[in-house]
Amino acid sequence: MESDIRILFIHSIEQHIKQNEFIKLSLGNYKGTDPDLKNIYVKPVQIKKQLNLSFTYRYKTRDITKNYTVQEALRLIGDLFNAHNFAASTLFITQANITCQQSKNKSWATTSSEPTAKMPTTLTHDHQKERKLAQGSKDYLHRLKLTDEMGNVYKNAQDKWKQINHYIELLSTMLKELPAGDVLQVVDMGSGKGYLTFALYDYLVNVLGKPSSIVGVEYRKDMVELCNRIAKMSSFANLRFEEGSIDEYRPKIRLDVLIALHACDTATDDAIAKGIENNAHLIVVAPCCHKQIRREMEKSKVDNRLDFLLKHGIFLERQAEMVTDGLRALILEYYGYQTKVFEFVSDAHTPKNVLVIGVKKSVTQKRKDEILIKIKATKEFFGIGYHHLERLVGLEV
Repeated sequence: MESDIRILFIHSIEQHIKQNEFIKLSLGNYKGTDPDLKNIYVKPVQIKKQLNLSFTYRYKTRDITKNYTVQEALRLIGDLFNAHNFAASTLFITQANITCQQSKNKSWATTSSEPTAKMPTTLTHDHQKERKLAQGSKDYLHRLKLTDEMGNVYKNAQDKWKQINHYIELLSTMLKELPAGDVLQVVDMGSGKGYLTFALYDYLVNVLGKPSSIVGVEYRKDMVELCNRIAKMSSFANLRFEEGSIDEYRPKIRLDVLIALHACDTATDDAIAKGIENNAHLIVVAPCCHKQIRREMEKSKVDNRLDFLLKHGIFLERQAEMVTDGLRALILEYYGYQTKVFEFVSDAHTPKNVLVIGVKKSVTQKRKDEILIKIKATKEFFGIGYHHLERLVGLEV
C-alpha cells in the first residue's frame, strides 16, 4: 500500500505532463551514497520542437544538467525516487504543490498545498543568450571578418564573438558608473587587431550614448594601419590607433580608462603604472605570461609551508600567477583603487584568464601602511626580491 502511494505519485507526474500542467519537480532528502549530491530539479524544456525533461543535479560545488525524453525521464524518476535514493519529492503543477515523502517510520504519504510556481512563458532551451552587442549589420564586424555581409557571425568566429560580449558584460556596470563629464578618454594598450577596442567604442557611443574617445596602442604597424582604415570606413570619428609600445606611450590629455588585455609579463605592469600615474578612474588588465615573479621564486627556492607544492613546475607556475596578480591588486589598493578579480573567458587558445579591475576610490593612511606590511610579508614568504610594478611606481619595500 505504501509503495503504491509512491507509484501513484510517479504516475500522476506523467498525467500532468500530458495535460500541460507540469511546471517542475524537485527530489530531496537524499539517502544515497554520493556525499556531494544534494537535490535534483526537473523542468520541461523544448529542444528542437520536442518536449524533454531537463534534470539539474545539484552538488555541493557544482550543477550538472542532463536532458531526457519524457519516457526516459519518467523511468529515471522511478529509479531515483525511493527509500534508498531520494525519499521526498514535490510536484509543482498549475493547481497545487503535491509532496510525496517517506516518514521516519518508513511509511509513504502525500500532502497538497496551494500552488507557488508559475508556468514559464517559454520552454525553449536552445535560445540565444542576450548579448550586450547585437550582431546585426555592423560594418566593423564584417571588416574584422567576424560576420558576413548580412551581419551573421561566422561559425569559426563564434568563440571570439562570445569573448567580446563577455568582456563588455563584465565592464558594463563599471562603465555606466563612471563620472559624468566631458568626453570619456580611453586607452587600450596592446590593442592587436582591435576586436575588443571596436566593440568597446560601439558600446560606449552607440549603446550607452556616452561621448568617448578611444586610442588603441599597438606596436605592429600593419595592425595599426588596418584598424585605422576600418575605423574610418565605419565612421568611428573618435577611435584611432597609434603605433608604439606600452611603456613608451604618453597620453596627450587626461586618461579616464586604461585597458590592457593579454599584455605579456611585465607589460601588464607597464600598463597598470600608466593608469596609476595618470589617476585613471578605471584600470582593467588581463595579465598573461607571469615570468618575472616565477624567476624570482625559482631563484630563491625559499623554504616555506608550500615548498612541497612549489617543487612541481606546474604548481609553481600557477602559484606565481596568483602571487603576481595578488601583489598587483595590493599595489592598486595602495593607490586608492577598489579591486575586483574576475575569470575572463578568452579565445580557444587561452580558454580562461584573470581580469583584474581597479576602480578609483580613496584610501586611508592606515590602510596604506597595512598594505605595505602585507606586500613585504608576501615577498619574504615566497622569496621574491622585487615586483616589477612596485619598482615602476616607486613603491619597492
